[in-house]
Amino acid sequence: MVASPWFLTSETAAGPDPVAAAPDPAARVYCFPHAGGNPRTFLGWQPALERDARILAVCPPGRGHRFREPAPASLTELADGAATAIALDAAADRPFLLFGHSFGAALAFEVARRLDGVHGFAGLVASGCSAPSLLPTPRVVEAAALEGRAFAEAVRFFGGLPPEVLEDDAVRELLLPHLLADFRMVAGYRYRHGAAAALTVPLTLVNGTEDPHVSPAALGPWADECAAEPDRYWVPGGHFYFEDRPHSVTAVLGALARAATSAATGPATGPASAAAGMATSAATGPARSGDEYVELI
Repeated sequence: MVASPWFLTSETAAGPDPVAAAPDPAARVYCFPHAGGNPRTFLGWQPALERDARILAVCPPGRGHRFREPAPASLTELADGAATAIALDAAADRPFLLFGHSFGAALAFEVARRLDGVHGFAGLVASGCSAPSLLPTPRVVEAAALEGRAFAEAVRFFGGLPPEVLEDDAVRELLLPHLLADFRMVAGYRYRHGAAAALTVPLTLVNGTEDPHVSPAALGPWADECAAEPDRYWVPGGHFYFEDRPHSVTAVLGALARAATSAATGPATGPASAAAGMATSAATGPARSGDEYVELI
């Protein structure tokens, strides 16, 4: 099979592949980055997953090695393309999960709506994102209307933007266009009430206990998007909690991948949620309280 331009794996990264000699794991995890994020960063999680799952980082047209291709005009167009690519890539004997962080979680949700019912689709993991029905937030809409340094100043509120981006005009010109394009994509997002039935696959929510942008109240409406109550995991850290603690994510993904593989190949040993809970019990923390939130895409 010819490799799809939509996906990056550890084989496409520079340098030696730490899992190249290992048997190809059965499960797949398609990962969607945050606004302006580099999908290659997900490939650093591959060693932790070892034989549990293969990471496939989603690279849309207009980004990375696909920079010469026309970029999608909307989140809907991007979700359509990604869902088609995943459906073509998915193998009948290999279960797969979708993971998205922040903007990537909203995108992964729309992709999940399109793939629900596809054989092998085993679950959606949404990280650092309020429920889709609450998007876009006023702050995102306001920031998306700005440009240049004004935009850089506005998005500094959301975190994850290195100080040198604000101070160096050349760096801003290099890094901000993709970030602005993603902000505008979410600012133009319109949640479709009743556009599809509730997701039949399990939904897992992972969030940092110190994330000022996502509160328990903002996660509540996620329950309307799935047939069963979503599993919620709070881990130490802020919005980008996994930068210092990648195990907070890889433990969840690994447990869900093992459960999905077990269910696909034989009698399951227990619910995927129970497996994930056991894997992350040491890393999780108490849910935060508070009703006010600002969403970071």
